Amino acid sequence: MRYLYFFLTLLFVSFLATGGIFVKLSELGPISTGFYRVLFSIPILYPFFKIEKRNKVICKDKLLLYISGGFLAGDLILWNISFSYTTVANANLLANLVPFSIVPACYFLYKEKISKKFLLGLFLALLGLFILITGKQNTNEGNVFGDFLAFMTSIFYALFLLIVYKVRTRVSSVQVMYYSAFGSVVVLLLASLIMEGVSYPTSWRELWPLIGLAIFSQILGQGGLSYILGKISASLASILVLMQPVISALYAYILFHENLSLQEILGIFIVIVGIFFAKNK
Repeated sequence: MRYLYFFLTLLFVSFLATGGIFVKLSELGPISTGFYRVLFSIPILYPFFKIEKRNKVICKDKLLLYISGGFLAGDLILWNISFSYTTVANANLLANLVPFSIVPACYFLYKEKISKKFLLGLFLALLGLFILITGKQNTNEGNVFGDFLAFMTSIFYALFLLIVYKVRTRVSSVQVMYYSAFGSVVVLLLASLIMEGVSYPTSWRELWPLIGLAIFSQILGQGGLSYILGKISASLASILVLMQPVISALYAYILFHENLSLQEILGIFIVIVGIFFAKNK
């Protein structure tokens, strides 16, 4: 069963990694794109939410989920903007440095035991990330700014995961995604109106990337990770999520011809080795 959850996590991360592709293809502004990603997920989630409505969610947990949605919105705002300044691979890479926040929080707040083998895996994975990011062939000021925005998203995403991990023992993953979506939509709508103005899809060409984001990245990717947080520890999940930039780099290579240098390939290999050690925590 443990290995099943491990491979399920990698599958969900693969879905989540498609987000960068759809953002690149979207013709709307980056914040509006994030807004519709979450908005379009609500009617898809609603039938499943109605089925589970018999499982009452207390007001405290609803409030926590609304707040978590706000953190996820902050993550999406900075993450989507970062794609205008850096590559798909790097945006996903830096946005997933959540172990810096997750692992200490789980140790001090949730009293999770962290083994030496897990720490070794964490160190190797982060070393691989460093090698991957410094292996980019064309680094410029614009890329540095985009990389900074992507890194800041990791803080917001870590806060989202920590809240979900706390309430996941009491509510289902569908309830997590449904209630948190409303918190996200409010923040994303306000940010979109302030920074981009009113924007909506007017053709199928503009609509389909948003639907793809809602289904693959938001529901199957983010929703899948919310499910898995009820099965494995948040610290282990944060390590497995580091596969996202590896998968994103492969997506970007195939679709956008973003070539990988030998140093970047070495970094990817080290990340995978680190995850192998960490999963045996």
